[in-house]
Amino acid sequence: MRVFLSAGEPSGDLHGSNFARAIQAVYPGIELSGFGGDKMSAAGVDLHFPLAQFSIMWFSRSIIRLPRYFKLLDEAERYFRREKPDAIVMIDCPGFHWHLAKRAKAIGIPVYYFVPPQLWAWGGWRTRKMRKNFDTILTALPFEDKWFKRKGLNTYYIGHPYFDELDKQRPDMNFVREQRQPKQPVVAILPGSRGQEVTGNIPIMLATAKKIHAARPDTRFLVAAFNERQANAAKHLLQGCDLPLDVHIGKTPEIIESADVCLAVSGSVGLELMYRQKPSVIVYKYSRLARMVSKQFITCPYISLVNLLAEEEIFPEFLTYRDDSAPIADRLLQWLNDPVDYARSVAKLAALRERVAIPGACQRAAEFVVDRIQSSSVAEVTAA
Repeated sequence: MRVFLSAGEPSGDLHGSNFARAIQAVYPGIELSGFGGDKMSAAGVDLHFPLAQFSIMWFSRSIIRLPRYFKLLDEAERYFRREKPDAIVMIDCPGFHWHLAKRAKAIGIPVYYFVPPQLWAWGGWRTRKMRKNFDTILTALPFEDKWFKRKGLNTYYIGHPYFDELDKQRPDMNFVREQRQPKQPVVAILPGSRGQEVTGNIPIMLATAKKIHAARPDTRFLVAAFNERQANAAKHLLQGCDLPLDVHIGKTPEIIESADVCLAVSGSVGLELMYRQKPSVIVYKYSRLARMVSKQFITCPYISLVNLLAEEEIFPEFLTYRDDSAPIADRLLQWLNDPVDYARSVAKLAALRERVAIPGACQRAAEFVVDRIQSSSVAEVTAA
C-alpha cells in the first residue's frame, strides 16, 4: 500500500507527521512519500520537497513563487503516473493543493482532504472545486462538517488533529518553573509560525506590551518563535525596547503554560490556548486594502476557532489595520487585575475543552483512508 501526503505549512507538517505515525500503526509496512517538512520526514515520510518551509499568504506573496509551484505540480504528476499511489492525502494549504488534486483525479487516484481549508469563513464559492477533485473531506470541526455537507461534499468527521498533539505534549516543567515567579504576572506573545505573520504582528504586540508594562511594571513577557530565523526577525524588531522580554525558540507549549494571559495571532494556536485554559486576546494586523478586500469574503462571525466552537467571544478579537494596542492592553490588564473576571474566563475555557478537545482524529483518519483503499482493492478484484 502506497500513500502520498502533502502539507504546505508548519501546522500541516505537524498534523501530517501524526497522521503518518497513525497510518503506519494501522497498516504496518505502508509506503509514505510526499511534500512536507522535517516533522513528516522524521515520522517516516519520504519527502520529495520541503513544501512546508515555503508557506505563504496573500496573492502578492504567492505569485513570485508560481514557477516553483508549477514545477512541483509537474514533478508530482510524473510521480503519480509512474508509481500509482493508492491514495493522496492533502493537508490544508488551498490553492496549490487544489491544482495537485485536479492532476491526481485526472489520473484516477483517490484524493482526501485532511484538515480542509476554512472555506466556511471566506470562500464558500470555491466548494465546487472541492466537490469535483476530492473524494472525501475529513472534517475537523462539528460546524465545518455540517457546512460542507450542505454544500454537497462527501465528508467524514474525525475531530481536530491538533488535540492529538496536545494530548501527548509534555511541556518542560523545569522551564515553566523558571519562568513563573511569585507575584510577577507573565504575558505570552505568540506572533505565529509564518515569517510574514511575525513581522506583521510583532509591532502591535510590542506596543501592547509597552502599555501593559506601563500600567503593571511587574509584568514579564515571553515571545514564542517557531525557528531561529523568526527569532532573529523578532529580536531585530524588538531592539531598543526597554521591557522585561525574552524570545524563546521551540518553547510555545512551555510559554503558554507559564503565562497568566496570552496575546496571539489567529490560527490553530487558539486551540492550544483553550486546551491550557489561558485567557487570551486574538490579534491579526493587515493592511487597509487587505481589510477592504477581506470584508467582501469573510462570512463567519469570528476569526478564532475557539469563539466559533463556543458560539460566543471568549477570546476578544482584533482583526485590524490600525494601532489597537490600547484596547488590547486594557483587556489583558482586566484579566490581570480582576481575579473574578479571570476565573470566569478560565471556567468557560474548561467547559469548552471538556466538550470539544477529544483526541484520536489522526487514528480515525488513518483507519478511514486504509479502509477505503482496501475496499477499493476488493471491489477491483470482484469486478475482475
